[in-house]
Amino acid sequence: MARQRRGQINGPSVNKSDKSPNSSSSSSSVSPKESNKVNILAFWKHLIGFICLSIAVGVGYRGYLETRVNTPFDDRKMVVRSGLDIPERFWGSYRPGVYFGLKTRDPYSLVTGLMWYFPKRLRPGGDGIRHWCEQGDNLEKYGWLQHDGTSFGMQEIVDGPFVLTTSFIKSLGGSHGGDWTARISVDSGEEQFKGEEVSLLWYTALDENTKGSITPSNSGSRLTGVKGETVSLGEFSIKMFNYTGAVEHESYLSTVAPGLHLLKETVISSLRLAQENPNSPKKVVLAGELLSSAGGVKPQPNFIATQITAKVPFALDVVFESGSFGTRQNTLVGDTYTDMLRWHTSRFAQRFDDTFHLKEKGYGPKEINFAQAALSNMIGGIGYFYGSSRVKSTYTREPVPYWRAPLYTAVPSRSFFPRGFLWDEGFHGLLIATWDLDIELDIICHWFDLMNVEGWIPREQILGVEALAKVPEEFVTQRNTNANPPTFFLTLHHILNKYEDQLTETRLKILERLYPRLQAWFSWFNTTQRGLEPGTYRWRGRDPDTKRELNPKTLASGLDDYPRASHPTEHERHVDLRSWIAIAADCMARLAYILERDGFKYEQTAEYLSDNDLLDRLHWSDYAQIYADYGLHTDAVALKRPKPTPRSQTPQNMELIRIVTKNPEYRLVDSTFGYVSLFPFLLQLLDPNSPKLNKTMNDLRDPGLLWSNYGLRSLAKNAPLYMKRNTEHDPPYWRGQVWINVNFLAVRALNFYAKKEGAFQNEAKKIYAELRKNIINNVIKQYYGTGYVWEQYSDKTGQGSGCRPFTGWSALTVLLMGESF
Repeated sequence: MARQRRGQINGPSVNKSDKSPNSSSSSSSVSPKESNKVNILAFWKHLIGFICLSIAVGVGYRGYLETRVNTPFDDRKMVVRSGLDIPERFWGSYRPGVYFGLKTRDPYSLVTGLMWYFPKRLRPGGDGIRHWCEQGDNLEKYGWLQHDGTSFGMQEIVDGPFVLTTSFIKSLGGSHGGDWTARISVDSGEEQFKGEEVSLLWYTALDENTKGSITPSNSGSRLTGVKGETVSLGEFSIKMFNYTGAVEHESYLSTVAPGLHLLKETVISSLRLAQENPNSPKKVVLAGELLSSAGGVKPQPNFIATQITAKVPFALDVVFESGSFGTRQNTLVGDTYTDMLRWHTSRFAQRFDDTFHLKEKGYGPKEINFAQAALSNMIGGIGYFYGSSRVKSTYTREPVPYWRAPLYTAVPSRSFFPRGFLWDEGFHGLLIATWDLDIELDIICHWFDLMNVEGWIPREQILGVEALAKVPEEFVTQRNTNANPPTFFLTLHHILNKYEDQLTETRLKILERLYPRLQAWFSWFNTTQRGLEPGTYRWRGRDPDTKRELNPKTLASGLDDYPRASHPTEHERHVDLRSWIAIAADCMARLAYILERDGFKYEQTAEYLSDNDLLDRLHWSDYAQIYADYGLHTDAVALKRPKPTPRSQTPQNMELIRIVTKNPEYRLVDSTFGYVSLFPFLLQLLDPNSPKLNKTMNDLRDPGLLWSNYGLRSLAKNAPLYMKRNTEHDPPYWRGQVWINVNFLAVRALNFYAKKEGAFQNEAKKIYAELRKNIINNVIKQYYGTGYVWEQYSDKTGQGSGCRPFTGWSALTVLLMGESF
């Protein structure tokens, strides 16, 4: 373009050979017509060039935008020590989705685990074989009784009239993570079932990408074990010994399994009926070696299982020994193992008491045993996963893979949600950090290594074939427009408030590496989730076109079907998200001060978002006297079945659809009082002398609204959508049930206002004592009545509902008992 401008200024150039023969001058100008033609051609030439360049730049820029969704954050890695660098956490029960299994914190780990069944009760198709934690197995109880996260764990499983006790102990030594022993014992409290046969299957498997080999072995025991070698483990052996009882029959399987998610199916397909002689009873056995040769080459097995059939009672010891361990004083088996397990359980109990001080608070053995189990299920539910998420942005036509990465994380539920969830993990961290600060910091490091260059972290982590097998296809893809509550700021607040004096140099270096990622995370929230009006925020991902939902879900908020504005638009304002951003800014300012960074902008943001006058202008309803969302809303909605098409020749099964009988209008959604209304209180943003604090506390204490004998219900009884289905197939979820995570925040806030000088201290103190007692009493009662800690609890009866066991945030009951906030 610069050349074109110069050409226009100096005039067109002239070819001397074109001079007129009648001209007396040495040069002459071309005609105006020819000059105009040249200018037009030059214009079009440059215009086309500009358009082509713009298209190329646009295509290139769009390609750049397409790659941002799966481009890692450009800074130092958070996880700088992993695997064998931390030998005490190398081996562990890092497979929360199975009843009992061990693996290493290595991307392509050797995998070991337990299956079992009772031959007398085995049904066609392998029904009755236990492996993955399944709600459909209808076990009366299963879960860890004690687990310290590093060296041992002990679990109880009640399967009909039988009780299985599984435990493991690790022994550090050598250069490959050391040894471990696992014990599985089976007994029955009823005499009539003693003597019934049980079949235990202990297996060893390799991931398809694991570099190594395994082979069956009988060395050192008459039971078939395993010898093998992998890159991370070196040489190793697995041996089996019956500790108590006699082995009736033993068989094994050595084969190639199609994947870690199909191990049970591989076993089922290899079961055979066999008998030692024509007069002996038939037994169900494994088929031995099943390795079909391809082209004359026999493949190496990647799956070896040993089945041991014995009569109840029976106990089996499985011993893993590392080839690099060197000289052992003794093998961890038999009575030696029993003595060591006794020592670990005693040490665990003492550490638990020193951490939570429940005896001092008047709790007896029954309550303390519950609390130990709740904590242990949180710690024992920590898994190690490796793989890549499936993600999508507005710039990608189809989902694309995230980068492959590990994740060390707790899980909400071993049966239903055996994988990582972003907003759950912030709540988990409150309890984990109280028990073991280094484990929690390691978890935080792994999560923030999953941040992309935009500052976004996928909210649900489905990594590896085992995790993927538990998730319906439609829920696998994660979209980078959608957030999840930034609850890790809760965890960091907790750490900074309670353990600032324990922030050693190593721990401070973790926070130093974390800070730039927290800045990017905060910035992502503060830009992508902001509302149209200054100081407002809006969750993305609500469907404005849905016809099946009574109220479009807000999955990003974590509160799923909690009622929001009936007609989603970009004008919505969500009070809970605004509250989350406020505490995030406060945490950033606090962390900046500790790390000696400039946190002024975060202080300003926290002060701005904590301004109660601005909060009231945006979200306080003078009519209903509550905090509320704002948006395009009507309460006149209902699910109804469409009328059949006239003269239809075939039966019609038409799903319920939403019918709107009154036009929506922009307003505060103040006909709905519930958890969302409480967020300025829950996150301690209200002034201690604010009349609105007093009104909020009075309302949550009202039995006609949120108060129940079992905790605060999620939606007031007078709310239009209280306990109503959201679709024909979706029962109410956050529409009345008692959820422990929000109740924990409520008790925590009451404790804060009870200690903070203000006009309503005494009222806060009174409600604090009542609510805390109600929650603790019911969760313990349901645990002993049903065998489980539950996802949610009925506001009418206190009965557990949803999935179980749910020792994610429901395990925060332990912190309520210990008053550790």
